[in-house]
Amino acid sequence: MLDLLQYAPAFLLILTRVSSFFITLPLFSHRTIPAFFKVGLAFFLTWLMFFTIDPAIIEIDGLYFLLIMKEAIVGLTVGLIAMVMMYAIQVAGGFIDIKMGFMIANVIDPQTGAQSPLTGGYLYTFALLFLLAIDAHHLLLDGIFYSYQFIPLEQIYLPFSNEAILTHFIKTFTTMFFIAFQMAMPIVGCLFLVDVALGMIARAVPQVNVFVIGFPIKIFVGFVILILAMPAFFMVTKQLVQQMILAMRTLMQLYGGM
Repeated sequence: MLDLLQYAPAFLLILTRVSSFFITLPLFSHRTIPAFFKVGLAFFLTWLMFFTIDPAIIEIDGLYFLLIMKEAIVGLTVGLIAMVMMYAIQVAGGFIDIKMGFMIANVIDPQTGAQSPLTGGYLYTFALLFLLAIDAHHLLLDGIFYSYQFIPLEQIYLPFSNEAILTHFIKTFTTMFFIAFQMAMPIVGCLFLVDVALGMIARAVPQVNVFVIGFPIKIFVGFVILILAMPAFFMVTKQLVQQMILAMRTLMQLYGGM
């Protein structure tokens, strides 16, 4: 019993990192998942990882509170950078809604509790199902476990003075917008051609009210192209998941000074 109490501080540190991951990690951080389930899953994973990583005995002193802050920052930021990559789908949906005329009708996303574009929420739901179908949620849990290979439990500080960390965050945001542009380009490009055609009709036949007929035509064409572009969307989503795992791994390597 005494030996177990000696390892209690290390257990709490692991629980802090795992719980922080679940606050920002895609899929696991959604509001539709009960908090009781999140706490139970975090405790269960901590229990498994505690016997797997074989932590050392850590004393509760002044440095222990720095370790708690470090564990929380690691979990929050690594999960956040993964969530930023997933927001590429919402951004792509925003680009599409601007051209289709749906941008004035945002809805509340039940997953995050924030306003999101109509098309963005539609595509995000398919992306989550695709993420579950290819077992990407298991890769996210693997990232939590293997984070201790890059960032040991006894490491007190994080190298925020390293400019490579800031560069990595900027590169991740750039990649996110680039993938969002790839997702939205087929539909946005086709709707742009529809706008060009409507402009030519307005010049050739001034009696036609293109503002009245333009909206239903663009919505119809947008839905047709959206259905036809679904295979390409899943291909880009697969690339998005790969970039998300790579961004998490790179950030953990930078935190570990590698």
